[in-house]
Amino acid sequence: MTAPHMIDPARVLGQALSDASPDLMRHLLGTVINSLLSADADAVCGAGYGVASLERVSQRNGYRHRELDTRVGTIDVAVPKLRTGSYFPEWLLERRKRAEAALISVVATCYLLGVSTRRMDKLVQSLGITSLSKSQVSRMAADLDEQVAAFRTRPLGESGPFTLVAADALTMKVRENGRVVSAVVLVATGVNADGHREVLGVKVATSETREAWNVFFADLVARGLAGVRLVTSDAHAGLVEAIAANLPGASWQRCRTHYAANLMSACPKSAWPAVKTMLHSVYDQPDAEAVHAQFDKLLDSMTAKLPAVAEHLDAARADVLAFTAFPKELWRQIWSNNPNERLNREIRRRTDVVGIFPDRDAVTRLAGAVLAEQHDEWAEGRRYLSLDVLTRARTQASPTDPATAELPELEAAA
Repeated sequence: MTAPHMIDPARVLGQALSDASPDLMRHLLGTVINSLLSADADAVCGAGYGVASLERVSQRNGYRHRELDTRVGTIDVAVPKLRTGSYFPEWLLERRKRAEAALISVVATCYLLGVSTRRMDKLVQSLGITSLSKSQVSRMAADLDEQVAAFRTRPLGESGPFTLVAADALTMKVRENGRVVSAVVLVATGVNADGHREVLGVKVATSETREAWNVFFADLVARGLAGVRLVTSDAHAGLVEAIAANLPGASWQRCRTHYAANLMSACPKSAWPAVKTMLHSVYDQPDAEAVHAQFDKLLDSMTAKLPAVAEHLDAARADVLAFTAFPKELWRQIWSNNPNERLNREIRRRTDVVGIFPDRDAVTRLAGAVLAEQHDEWAEGRRYLSLDVLTRARTQASPTDPATAELPELEAAA
């Protein structure tokens, strides 16, 4: 008779793993996952880590850490970074997880508070959240609020200096005291010392006033915003005053797109096509000297025919042409707020789904989550500006820099 096996390796291993502590399981799972990520990144690079090869197309450049929730606990996942291109394991981690969770939370809150329309009901059902209870929504919101608050209040000094900054605002509809009112979301972005874009701050205010912008920029400065040489924005009076009050060493670039819309209001409709063409020709010049010369030609041509337009142009000249004090390689990034407008469209894509928010906390939650996800994508992607151009921008003399301003000559003593 054949004797039974005294030891079953599969059974013994299974028993050992089942009896193992959660810490051991987390460690083992984390080791396996990080090894897989490292091998996957090596395949993207075309060669192993530290191996010289003609087939190599990129090199490793450190890690960025992400948290992965599993049945044995939360694992710290080290995602390899590349010097050129980007690597993200979508087979393991999810992009925009916070933003999607924030959207679900806000929509569910609207639904549970009874402020939804038939369109909202259909959206809730399509998201599969019809069975969410108030307690579940509250737990979801609390977790997201904690993440967004950490993002909005993080120190900025470690990433600076932020040579270039842009600011803008979006209007949202919010329910307050049984009425639907408007609220504004103030947003600022900047280019850090490593050449990557960052979302510097986001704040929900009652209206776009000087006081709101002043508090917003004062908070950025308190958190470490420094080294700013240029701020690009529209010509909202409160915003411009707040920039001057909180960032005295920075120049202000008036967004060329917003300025063209302002100029159009002072120009006869029949003459606008010609004026617009000449204004665009100013920005098409090869260097700063040519830009100013072309602007002079524009003023000369408008003075006799359209004096109101000429006066408007002359008053805005210094602010519209502030970009000429910086390297030409930066002009397209700094002479308008178009990069921030694209960011605004991404926020709108999510907030338009909601329509009317149940409260201001919901606005902060969703807008903050979307901006946090965009911030992560910028950090993972390639540099927005090269370090060489940034260095030249920092050393470029600013017209408003007290150290480089020309002093008036003293009159000779009698």
